[in-house]
Amino acid sequence: MGKICVLGTGYVGLVTGACFADLGNQVKCVDIDRAKIELLRKGLIPIYEPGLEELVRRNQKAGRLTFHTDYASGIEGADFIFLAVNTPSGSEGESDMTYVLQAAEGIAACLNRYAIIVNKSTCPVGTGDRVAATIKRVNEKAEFAVVSNPEFLREGRAVADFMEPDRIVLGATDNGAAQVVADLYSTFNCPVIITDLRTAEMIKYASNAFLATRISFINEIAAICDALGADVKEVARGMGLDKRIGSSYLDAGLGYGGSCFPKDVRALEHMAAINGCHPQLLRAVMEINRDQRHIVVQCLRQVYSSLEGLTIGILGLSFKPDTDDMREAPSLEVIHLLQVEGAKLKAYDPAVTVTTAAKMLRDVQICSDAYSAAEGCDALVVVTEWNEFKQLDKRRIRELLRKPVIIDGRNIYEPEEMEQLGFIYYGIGRGQHNE
Repeated sequence: MGKICVLGTGYVGLVTGACFADLGNQVKCVDIDRAKIELLRKGLIPIYEPGLEELVRRNQKAGRLTFHTDYASGIEGADFIFLAVNTPSGSEGESDMTYVLQAAEGIAACLNRYAIIVNKSTCPVGTGDRVAATIKRVNEKAEFAVVSNPEFLREGRAVADFMEPDRIVLGATDNGAAQVVADLYSTFNCPVIITDLRTAEMIKYASNAFLATRISFINEIAAICDALGADVKEVARGMGLDKRIGSSYLDAGLGYGGSCFPKDVRALEHMAAINGCHPQLLRAVMEINRDQRHIVVQCLRQVYSSLEGLTIGILGLSFKPDTDDMREAPSLEVIHLLQVEGAKLKAYDPAVTVTTAAKMLRDVQICSDAYSAAEGCDALVVVTEWNEFKQLDKRRIRELLRKPVIIDGRNIYEPEEMEQLGFIYYGIGRGQHNE
């Protein structure tokens, strides 16, 4: 089993470290955020991710997983150093490489024996070469290899995705180093793709861009369904049964969000543009996604001549179910658009705490449950498809609302049922609007 250092304890770093420890490796996780490390040392998880807290505690207790705030103690004795630091979007959509290059400099300063540097951060094509050059610039005597090992973890299913991967992608100039990294994953029964650095880096971007494209495609089809009186859920079902297409990521709604899809599509578009390509499809994907947020206001305007002074309830703040992550969540844009129209907002999310919401929102009343969020509202908007919302007592919701208007931004309800219950119901691409 290997001795592993993981730099960064966000979603990717913490899941990677805990899962490798659970496979029997000795893992040191490093983060410069001292408060976060102190929390982790107590077995407490700063993020909401099903199964992760138990995994961390079990491996801490077994002595396989430790947490550190300095590179030297984390890197000491490591055979593998995983880069899992943040790569936020820059002003032009490019990936900000500041943290990655700082980490590379930190590695170089501490590296006194051969190690394999494994990049899990999502970075522009060519990053592996930049990391190697940075380490060599800081420490000419450093002995190392760089391997790209992109992650394909879904928030809310990250632990399961790590332990049951569809594929392992490894890119390197040194195939021997890539094979050594592949051995870390030898317990998994899945294809292992070993290729060059730049191709591995591109696989990550192409994968996320394609999934985002599927979402924007079905949302464009939903708009056409509304115009022509068709039901996009049945359309998607009919499409998905074709083995060439499949059903994944064909759920019409308010669009994608989170820390990956928006950032990665923008970054790929930027890389393409500055290298002389014309990424018109990627631009359309982003444009369609942005426009989806406007549907909420458009639907409400069909009921009310003005939104000024209305109270609107929001169900769901996280960008998807089973996470508390609000980064680039559709809820942020929807709430902003409604506030610009003069509406007052109430909101509830099963995982997002009042403290987390306060960092991202202003002038929004955060409620303790869905019924409180609906009480006294002029309309209710479903933004995140939490299972809890599918099981609500709809008759109670109708009685709590000032006017029984529901904008179902995730199509979790059936139009006919909502009509029978007396709601003014708007779905996405359901082909019928009842007033």
